[in-house]
Amino acid sequence: MIIKSIELENFRNYETLSLTFERGTNILYGDNAQGKTNVLEAIYVSSTTKSHKGSKDKEIINFEKEEAHIRTYLEKEGMEYKVDMHLRKSKSKGIAINGQKIKKAAELLGLLNVVFFSPEDLNIIKNGPSERRRFMDMELCQLDKFYLYNLNQYNKIINQRNKLLKDFYNNPDLRDTIHIWDSQLVSYGKKIIERREAFVKQLNEIIYDIHKNLSGGKEELFIQYEPDVTVSDFENKLAANQERDIRFKVTSVGPHRDDFSFLVKRKSPSLEEGKGLDIRKYGSQGQQRTAALSLKLSEIELVKKITNDIPVLLLDDVLSELDSNRQNYLLNSIGDIQTIITCTGLDEFINNRFEIDKIFKVTDGIIQSEN
Repeated sequence: MIIKSIELENFRNYETLSLTFERGTNILYGDNAQGKTNVLEAIYVSSTTKSHKGSKDKEIINFEKEEAHIRTYLEKEGMEYKVDMHLRKSKSKGIAINGQKIKKAAELLGLLNVVFFSPEDLNIIKNGPSERRRFMDMELCQLDKFYLYNLNQYNKIINQRNKLLKDFYNNPDLRDTIHIWDSQLVSYGKKIIERREAFVKQLNEIIYDIHKNLSGGKEELFIQYEPDVTVSDFENKLAANQERDIRFKVTSVGPHRDDFSFLVKRKSPSLEEGKGLDIRKYGSQGQQRTAALSLKLSEIELVKKITNDIPVLLLDDVLSELDSNRQNYLLNSIGDIQTIITCTGLDEFINNRFEIDKIFKVTDGIIQSEN
């Protein structure tokens, strides 16, 4: 899988832009706030239909325009694809693959798999559970269309149920309908829990060796899923909390409140579940960053394993946030992956230690190729 080129119209600070990438390592460098990250964001939107920042479509369209286009040209398994994404402030986005419109955005997922790594990801360990859920959901939605469907349905039902809880005050008779939403919520929620359990198991099979190598053999890392409810007790807990939900007008239990923790053991011969230091609470910043890097590198390997394809790696100014050892490990792990990197300068580290296939200078929304 490679991205051959991308064309932007009225996307963020780009009125028009056309870039051609090499198969290996592509670097966009320049001062901050010039538009480097916007290119990576456009690629990510082309892959997932969503911004990695959580921005809405109307927020990524040029302020003075009503519409924007992202055209991404791919090569996958010897076939060429053109993904044309039409963003509109007042309507839902339109998507075409090789000129054929698709009815649902989910039909795009899996065509272009990307792994996005930004400085914010280094804080995924210590930040709130919503960021860890978002990481899990974004990755699973790329890899599993059934998960995407179940998650979308679950979120719609949560919104409907919460609205119903708010309406009880003015219309008490609505209480008789809550069981309809509860049964659907449990049905879709159980599927989400089961898939998240499998996802964490898959990650653990990969992250152990990566983290052990990254820590110089000193630490063993494993991820522990912390579901808010289990498949077996979801229905009962939802019923038990109904009065509380009515009082606070919000659904208080379910996989929308899940979390997962990162446990580290030092030179331990086994990975007995539940035994280890929770670095989210007790780990040093260095341990947390090493775990976050291990998580992202595991994401790459998991995509390879599930899709039998190599994802495109997007590194957004992340090298400046890592020490030299972690930089070296990351860059040495890239191997045959097409990588698009943003940075503020072509410093001595990159020039001397890393083979660069194409260099772009970014200045106030103008990008020029330097080789």
